[in-house]
Amino acid sequence: MRAALERSGLDHGPISVFEKMKAMGLEPVPSVPSLARIFRQTGVARLEPRKRPRAAYRRFVYPAPNCLWQLDATEYVLTGGRKCVIFQLIDDHSRVAVASHVATGETSEAAIAVVQKGITARGVPQKLLTDNGAALNPSRQGRQGRLVTYATSLGIEAITGKPYKPTTQGKNERFHQTLFRFLDKQPLAGTLEQLQDQVDAFDELYNTHRPHQSLPGRITPQQAWDATPVAAPPHPKPALVLPQGIDQGSGQATRIAYPNGRVTINSVVYMIGKPYARQSIHACWDAETIQFFDVQGTHITSYPRPAAGTKAVGNGKPPGFTAKQRTTVTDVLTHEPSPMS
Repeated sequence: MRAALERSGLDHGPISVFEKMKAMGLEPVPSVPSLARIFRQTGVARLEPRKRPRAAYRRFVYPAPNCLWQLDATEYVLTGGRKCVIFQLIDDHSRVAVASHVATGETSEAAIAVVQKGITARGVPQKLLTDNGAALNPSRQGRQGRLVTYATSLGIEAITGKPYKPTTQGKNERFHQTLFRFLDKQPLAGTLEQLQDQVDAFDELYNTHRPHQSLPGRITPQQAWDATPVAAPPHPKPALVLPQGIDQGSGQATRIAYPNGRVTINSVVYMIGKPYARQSIHACWDAETIQFFDVQGTHITSYPRPAAGTKAVGNGKPPGFTAKQRTTVTDVLTHEPSPMS
């Protein structure tokens, strides 16, 4: 049974073998510890004493399907060594493979395409978790990517993990491993269409036939999806409406403010204010003035258009200089110096 699962490109550990034998009605089925001992004694598995026990894992799971989807992309190779990218979209609660999409590269167009496929099949999620890649969610770089713009237009909250913290997208990373194990047992695809067919076959197998060891009772992802009511879709946010009389002039753009409250427009960094950190900021400019607004269309601040070559425009206050500090400095300057000065 273990060898048959391995040849099929499926998980073939003690738990997988136990569940497969039980599903086929093979009685009596050895227990999972017995299977693990047999595999070690016959040399087909190795002892891993340093591996943490499953009881030590801390799982973070959203309460219902469509509360959160996770999206990530991974490289794969076609015949002739040609590289391509597989986008995989999974539901955090049920582990359902919502949609997959094979593309020539990791682009915003391909990312939007897989999300659209997922929405057509399963509805609109409340949140979308990705990494910080330029094609997915570059908001930590001060830019609003096309995928984020599309998701936001539907009311989806686009979130990211912290840089260099891949465990946030750990479910996607594990999903990639399961897919690779399956594809490695299939004939090497020669076209994107052939690889897409193989990935679609894997998604069907993964969702409806393969017991998932991280789900209660080791049920399939589709069973987990069906067991809990799907979360209600989000409400799209109203479109940005600027106050009347605002001349949008020669250009406008939307940016995500950096953690320090600054945004970059046309290679110039502008101070907006820390209260607006990581928020969407809309800028309108003409030849003389650049104006900034929040997502509700409320005016935040304005600056004269800087001269060519300017790199940064501040608000005239030294960094970290608070009102309390300013008062203290004034008091010092207006008093007589002490004898110890």
